[in-house]
Amino acid sequence: GGGGGGGGGVVVLCGLSGTGKGTTVAKLKEKLEKEDKKRVVCWSNGNIFRSVTLLAVTWCEQQEDCDGFDPSKALTKENLASFMGMLEFGKFNGKFDTKITGLGLNLLISEVQNTQLKSPKVSKNIPTVAEVTQGEVVLFASDAISKMGADGIFTLLEGREQTVNYVRTPLRFTLTLSDTSLIGKRRAAQRLAAGALKEVGRKDGDKGEEEKEEVV
Repeated sequence: GGGGGGGGGVVVLCGLSGTGKGTTVAKLKEKLEKEDKKRVVCWSNGNIFRSVTLLAVTWCEQQEDCDGFDPSKALTKENLASFMGMLEFGKFNGKFDTKITGLGLNLLISEVQNTQLKSPKVSKNIPTVAEVTQGEVVLFASDAISKMGADGIFTLLEGREQTVNYVRTPLRFTLTLSDTSLIGKRRAAQRLAAGALKEVGRKDGDKGEEEKEEVV
């Protein structure tokens, strides 16, 4: 393997949305753990962007002069530096994790990644926060990946090319589709399905599930 013996390493998988990065990462993790007996961590920059967003939104909630989320007030240079300082990567409860401490929050990402970090107030504001925190998040991730590698851990990192090209590794793979029009078709299908479900929900609030499926 790229890590050699019991050493750590990094595998980077990049590609556009819909090319199968998540699926490939899951299969790779299973193989590395079962067959190669590696300790594997799947790293998500998304969780760090979500954590900074949670802190920014929480900061706004605590200001008397903030009406909802106000990027111009929340995302100043000083605030961003302060929010990043509230994130700490290290070993907690015996395993690597990121801790969020500040503004009354005391959380571990592994425990809130599917709850608080996926809440509507975080999800809807991520694009705004991500736009101004790329550099900070990349530095944080880079440091975290180095720490895990030094500890003999294999890191699987997936994302779009521009967000993962800061990691130096010979194990870099770009996933593409032989027919690129499939991505557009997949997106169109997702939008159609979402639209149909909304329509069904609005018109047929009292219909049974089977009837709804027929409509879709």
